[in-house]
Amino acid sequence: MVQETDLVQKKASATDNNPQLKKILADADKKLRAERLAPRFPYGSVARPYQTEAYENWVANDYSGIFAMATGTGKTITALNCLLNEYRKSGVYQAVIVVPTGSLVTQWNGELALFNMRKNIILVSSKYDWQKPIGNLLSEIKRENESFVIICTYASFYREKFQNVFKKLPKDTFFIADEAHNIGFPKVLEVLPSVHLTKRIGLSATPKRIYDEEGSLQMEYFFKDKEPYTYSFSMERAIDEGREGAPLCAYYYYPHIVTLTDTEYTEYMEISKKLAKFFTKDNDLVKKGIVERLLLARKRIIHKAENKLGVVREILQKHLEVHGKLNYTFVYVPEGNTQFEEDLDDEENKKTITHHLIEVYNNEIQKLNRYLKVVSFTGETPNKVGILSDFAQGKIDVLTSMKCLDEGVDVPKTQMAIFCSSTGNPRQFIQRRGRVLRKPKDGSKHTATIHDLVVVPQIAENSDLFSLERSLVTKELERVAHFAFMAKNRYEAIGELSEICAHYNLNLHTIHENLSH
Repeated sequence: MVQETDLVQKKASATDNNPQLKKILADADKKLRAERLAPRFPYGSVARPYQTEAYENWVANDYSGIFAMATGTGKTITALNCLLNEYRKSGVYQAVIVVPTGSLVTQWNGELALFNMRKNIILVSSKYDWQKPIGNLLSEIKRENESFVIICTYASFYREKFQNVFKKLPKDTFFIADEAHNIGFPKVLEVLPSVHLTKRIGLSATPKRIYDEEGSLQMEYFFKDKEPYTYSFSMERAIDEGREGAPLCAYYYYPHIVTLTDTEYTEYMEISKKLAKFFTKDNDLVKKGIVERLLLARKRIIHKAENKLGVVREILQKHLEVHGKLNYTFVYVPEGNTQFEEDLDDEENKKTITHHLIEVYNNEIQKLNRYLKVVSFTGETPNKVGILSDFAQGKIDVLTSMKCLDEGVDVPKTQMAIFCSSTGNPRQFIQRRGRVLRKPKDGSKHTATIHDLVVVPQIAENSDLFSLERSLVTKELERVAHFAFMAKNRYEAIGELSEICAHYNLNLHTIHENLSH
């Protein structure tokens, strides 16, 4: 394209004595320049069949719908392809894209540049001065139908300051909600009824809001959609088609059963006894505020289980002995703090010290080999882009994080991941798996290994609490079954759980089948 433009310009300069030819060449130059600046599909010039299918389904659903696409299957590209197709009809692109984090604001901005959509891009979050640019834009679109894209965080979207200008945008403006399950947050739900934009796309690997049926229903109502949704691209399909160029690789899955310490077990049982009072004959828990608080207290015990650290050390030590290195290893550690008693002078003179759990894990991993480079990736981490780049280049051996990689940040070079952060939220585990299974662009990864730390206290069968615990263990094994049955070593993974399943008289195959219905 650049060579063609240069050639036209040279010919135009050589035709001063031929006004007619000069005009023809000038028009050709103008057309080439416009074509060079026009939005276009960036990858191979043509959208993939599934992206075209998603667009057609969306149009058929009255220009609205949810794209339930597994992490790593190209939700962003699929949504922008819809915007591109509408641009080809009207000659302008106009969109508001709502995202959960500041890093995703930056990421979407980069994707727009790849589509050559660079005109009137306005970034909205607490770190940007956006009011004046939007004011200027509103003045422009009153005079002329201008292209624009506003990328906004959910935290800024529902605030009055943004809503005041949002309401003045043209009705045909696209509304794209990334990680659309965030729409179910109460403050976002408050402003949804006033959203006047009719072209709507919701993007999520896991649209359903766990433990929030009402929020899920309102999200589906807003996008005029319900399961199986306007377009779906499952993790199973993404992995199965990996051989044909899909962006996710196959994986090996190793669940590790972790026991509670005596102190943790005692506390866990005390909470379980309180919960049992709200347990019905139908194996359900009465929905009350106190029940939610008790369940959260139990989850915190499991989440921060002390013995997880030893299991992580054993996994890494074995890998180091076999492979001689740990680079491209990612560890999701539990959030929160822990306390230690440290001697000052003698046994009677002690001081309680509080440590962040991520620091404890980092120190323990570092003990394996003093030459290892272990780095944390948290919300406060400076130079996040540089750290992810160093990890991808093998300059960092082990990257540890808590939850800041759940939405929007990928670690495609990861070859081994350890999930020891038991939050009880299936969405987080599904997203984390998708982040780990992404393939790097250099094609250097074909499989990944996932170690999953599963805390399942064994309650005696003759205990009054056995029925309650069996019900809760079933919920925990739903996630494990979802992971195990898609793994390359599914039978080995299922075998690791046979003792727990036998103790509680549970069948992992049945649990997995129930997930599919």
